[in-house]
Amino acid sequence: MDSRAIKTLIVDDEPIARRVLREELEAVPGVLVVGEAENGKQALEKIAQLKPDLVFLDLQMPVMGGFEVVKKLGGGHLPVVVIVTAFDQYAIDAFDAGAVDYVLKPVGERRLRQAVERAGRLRENPLALANDVANITAAALPENSGSGRKIVGRAGTEYFLLDAEEILAFQAEGELVWIVTAKQRLLATQTLHVIEDRLRQQPFRRVHRNAIVNVNHIRKMSALSSQRWMVTLSNSLQLVVSKRQAHHLRDILHW
Repeated sequence: MDSRAIKTLIVDDEPIARRVLREELEAVPGVLVVGEAENGKQALEKIAQLKPDLVFLDLQMPVMGGFEVVKKLGGGHLPVVVIVTAFDQYAIDAFDAGAVDYVLKPVGERRLRQAVERAGRLRENPLALANDVANITAAALPENSGSGRKIVGRAGTEYFLLDAEEILAFQAEGELVWIVTAKQRLLATQTLHVIEDRLRQQPFRRVHRNAIVNVNHIRKMSALSSQRWMVTLSNSLQLVVSKRQAHHLRDILHW
């Protein structure tokens, strides 16, 4: 097997649709179809087992739909995902706004080749790949909603997609920004300012110029002086609240 071949998984609940897409993909140079899945649950199992570079993912399937599959991609191996849809123009506009790659049923040869070429570029750039998958989850959300958006974190050469609710805090140390969860610390791929702006609809608040916390994980606020406080998070991490931010945080917590 050519190690440079783009290993591809086809996910669709319609056998005819899978067969047609397989035949079209097998005619594209550099593509190796390694498997098929007929629903979202099976897709996740196949992704974990086969570690494909590229997944053509139908949106509307029994057991688990395409968007739910993407939301459950957490970390480690992340494939390039191309949405396969027969949706109307409204949904397509949403995909375009989120920079999500999609193909319309029936899939044309030219469009298919473009998707494969893009997959080849993305698999060489893990950060761009992780952000691409995060964009798909954002495209599934109601307009202006922050709920469900993924945050990209890095550990060594691997990139992970995190749900906002599992993040306790963001801490800046010089030019680095750390994502703090209950189990680990990951490097963020964006600045604290960008993260704060992205999570404006979420229960995250800046407590210091170097820290943002998830207010749902605050377990205690202790007074250090008349104007300075210490917050203790659910993992026992303690962070000082600046004088400037203290009254905002007390208002949020209804103190």
